[in-house]
Amino acid sequence: MWSQLQLTPESAIPLYRQLFERIRDRILLGELPDGARIPATRELAGLIGLNRTTVSAAYELLERQGLIRGHVGRGSFVERPARAATGSESQIAVQTQIPVTPSGIISFATSRPASELFPMEECRRTIAEVATGADLIRILQLGSPLGYEPLREYLREQMRVAGSLGPADDLLMTSGCQQAQDLLIRTLVQPGELVMVEDPLYPGLREVLQRAGARLAGVPVTAAGLDLDEAGRVLQRERIKLIFVTPTFQNPTGATLPQAARVDLIRLAAQHGAVIVENDVYSALRYEGEPVPSIKQMAAGGEVIQLGSFSKIAFPGLRVGWILAPRPVIESCAASKQWMDLHSDHLSQAVLLQFAQSGRLEAHTRRVVAAGAEKLATALSACADYLPEGTEFTRPSGGMNLWVNLPNPLDASAMLRHAEEQGVSYLPGRYFAIGRGEPGSLRLSFAGLEASRIREGISILGALFTQELRRERQGGYARQATAIV
Repeated sequence: MWSQLQLTPESAIPLYRQLFERIRDRILLGELPDGARIPATRELAGLIGLNRTTVSAAYELLERQGLIRGHVGRGSFVERPARAATGSESQIAVQTQIPVTPSGIISFATSRPASELFPMEECRRTIAEVATGADLIRILQLGSPLGYEPLREYLREQMRVAGSLGPADDLLMTSGCQQAQDLLIRTLVQPGELVMVEDPLYPGLREVLQRAGARLAGVPVTAAGLDLDEAGRVLQRERIKLIFVTPTFQNPTGATLPQAARVDLIRLAAQHGAVIVENDVYSALRYEGEPVPSIKQMAAGGEVIQLGSFSKIAFPGLRVGWILAPRPVIESCAASKQWMDLHSDHLSQAVLLQFAQSGRLEAHTRRVVAAGAEKLATALSACADYLPEGTEFTRPSGGMNLWVNLPNPLDASAMLRHAEEQGVSYLPGRYFAIGRGEPGSLRLSFAGLEASRIREGISILGALFTQELRRERQGGYARQATAIV
């Protein structure tokens, strides 16, 4: 089958990306089963007439996304396929080979709000009010690709008050933040262009960028957010088109970029002619401390694009997000959106507008923030109490995620299957990596779990990791003693 892989040299999609997609599809479809051997890079290059470097780049992407695993002296082999999944994050999981959590276990794998906090009676009342309102006929008719105008005006007013709506800005409603990212990339990024991203990075954004043929310049995320020293070095030596950043409670690390660093990032971007794309979906989930102004608020008249969504504070199933950007960008994105889906769901937008204007969204947000504060405090105390000595983890003031780095030589990917056998799941850090990533890193998403389950799950992981660390070190000492003798 390897000699039959068909690539298209004249395509705008790079050859390494085409090769990655062909092999990935065969793995996901079961044509290449778990454990199947992959030809060596030199062998496959000869079979299909490619440069060995091109094959190596495709293999690196396959390994980074968990589709294959290389073994020194033996070659590369297919990893276990992803299981069936539902939901937006789960669809991304299938595409990027993120393991999907079995039902009935304590899952730290998905970053989403807790369903038990949904105010169902208030939601039913809101839907009924929209359904019996005078505007229903217009809502149900074909509408503008820009979105439901009353919601757009409501959000514009909110942004005027916040100071984030510049005089040349406008707003486009989207089907969640994922579509907002896709529209921007379709509109602004050409194949082969270099885009700066955080490392580790939310895999949904990475996938969209790679499908567009963009090259990624990953900049490390520290406990204080994007490493601006490294960002400055990259901007000095490379021509960067866009800088994608989640400065507040970044996914997956939970890190927040301080205000002074945001000023520096704005300055760096302006100096090098790059446009900042700010993902601001988590800022409403602050549990303690003073809010930090968004990058868009700090540079409302500059080249900053902001993405927002109701998904993290209301109902993720109502796919309502937006792009706030200079009007030429909005006009180009609206044209692309019209060819994509004519317009996003105006009924969902009308429901969320009514939910907000009635005061129910504000009350619901207060409940979510109160519950989130308890869950975060529980997760932090459980990490301190149960994870093995030498473990490092972020300590965010809000959001949905913690980032954990286990002590060497622990491998979070290798231990995932054992954790699931004990009833707990998480996402290893390699699924978020732009570079090689740290083997011992993992994301714990706590927002969707009750506090008691958070503590129980982390205690189970702590016992597993501690036991494995002890076994690894004892084994290491034994092997070393044998070698010396």
